[in-house]
Amino acid sequence: MKGALRLVYPPQCLCCGAPVVEESGLCPACWREAEFITGTCCARCGAPLPDDGYGDGGDEAAGLLVCDDCIAMPRPWQQARAALVYRGAGRRLALMLKHGDRLDLAPALGGWVARAALPLLRPDAVVVPVPVHLRRLLRRKYNQAEMLSRRVARTHGLAHLPGALRRLRHTPMQDHGSVRDRFANVEGAIAVPARMAPRLQGRPVLLVDDVMASGATLAASAQALAAAGAGPISVVVLARAVKDA
Repeated sequence: MKGALRLVYPPQCLCCGAPVVEESGLCPACWREAEFITGTCCARCGAPLPDDGYGDGGDEAAGLLVCDDCIAMPRPWQQARAALVYRGAGRRLALMLKHGDRLDLAPALGGWVARAALPLLRPDAVVVPVPVHLRRLLRRKYNQAEMLSRRVARTHGLAHLPGALRRLRHTPMQDHGSVRDRFANVEGAIAVPARMAPRLQGRPVLLVDDVMASGATLAASAQALAAAGAGPISVVVLARAVKDA
């Protein structure tokens, strides 16, 4: 039956729809554009780094490499990883999931996020997605971060708490504005509902989102989790925006 279906509906590239050999794969052209982060990366934000030692700082005592941005702006979480660089095919796939109603992408992209999260896994951890405001949820019909986090939790057999965070107010999209504007935009906008706090007490948290640019939304989420008594917080995202060389 599967063979017959493949004849009628051959596998297509996740990104462009061109024919491919296997389901949930990329065609050669899109594969060349997909920058998977598999080598040296910043321990705090997941951005790829050259394999030539520490940057201007780095946490040498902990054996961690830290990028210049994370040296200048400490993060309210311990470690982070990303599956892809947010450009080329990585950017197109993230936007297709977020704005293109391509829910069919979630299993494959969530699998990539789950693989990127491997170095961050801790016993008894809970997986928490970055929340969207109800107004945006009603318009979009789904939270793309939750689609990814559900796959991560299922892959690694971890508890999934999609209601652990909520947006207290509707905020403009973070696509534009300076870093300072982005942090001001989400300041105090995310909190842990009182009923969820006992489920977070002292437990490691794996915080999941689709894209990290400035890290403002993730920072607001991590601060809310820490204020509610959560244990060590790590971050994993589908795509990490980086500065052009």
